[in-house]
Amino acid sequence: MSDVFLTGASGFLGGHLLRELAAAGHRVRALSRRPRTDAAIAALGGTPVRASLADAHQLQRAMEGCEAVFHAAADTSLWRPGAAAQLATNVGGTIQLLRAAERARVRAFMHTSSVSAYSHLVRGTMTETTPQRGGESWITYERSKYLGEQAVRDSALPWIVFNPSHILGPGDRNNWSRLIRLVDAQKLPGIPPGIGAFADVREIARAQVRAWQRSCFGEAYLLGGEQASFVDFVHRVGTALGRRTPRGATPAWLLMGYARVLDALSRLSRREPDVTPEGAALTSHRLQVDSGKAKRELDYLETPLDILLADTLAWMRTEGMLR
Repeated sequence: MSDVFLTGASGFLGGHLLRELAAAGHRVRALSRRPRTDAAIAALGGTPVRASLADAHQLQRAMEGCEAVFHAAADTSLWRPGAAAQLATNVGGTIQLLRAAERARVRAFMHTSSVSAYSHLVRGTMTETTPQRGGESWITYERSKYLGEQAVRDSALPWIVFNPSHILGPGDRNNWSRLIRLVDAQKLPGIPPGIGAFADVREIARAQVRAWQRSCFGEAYLLGGEQASFVDFVHRVGTALGRRTPRGATPAWLLMGYARVLDALSRLSRREPDVTPEGAALTSHRLQVDSGKAKRELDYLETPLDILLADTLAWMRTEGMLR
């Protein structure tokens, strides 16, 4: 079995990647920036190592002897004041990691990008041949994911890129679980008018490990899931939890206006609001993703949304995250 270097192990997808890699018998060195994440990484079968994404020399020392790098760390903020830090992590950090991997003579680089590299500017169903428009986006997160992915594609290393859609599943503490908790507390002010593609975090992790095992280098894979409007999604959550929910969607113009007011107030409080203009734009988008290539080449599975949601809610209950 191989030594593998993993970033983002303390996060949602990264934790599942660590489980999959350890279960396959690989020795995983997981980037850990602080002592409080060390125990969680060790519990999943990884070895925590210290390094900064801003320092290629530290990263090189941490990954010496590793055969592969799985890069899942990312700044997912949708708040404009965090733009500089986000670019430093998602673009600068990726570049430093690539430099370190080249110097350490790593033989494979697996990069978790996002459908956001294509951008909400894309209309219609996304496939791997759809031109990416993230570089044109006014949303820093989309631009940063596009630029980070381009750095990987331009690298001399053997690489594989993954573009997941809306990730859901057990272990979610900060993504869609935030919306679920608002429904549970009956504090959801409205429902965005967009459409999502809900992907199972467990299947995303399995697909990444399979892609490496099958040496699918130079390839990119869209990893989507069952499509549902956010109205449908929220209603399913409300039914499962026995909570009332708004009936219909908030018009996009009203959601954006509300987000701009909160954004202005956040500049005074210096706290990220629940809804930002960037978030309003993304959740008003009608996302459509074709996972056909991943299904054919990686045996990728799209878990039915009802099953995926039930698993997510069951995990949240065990964690005391729901009333």
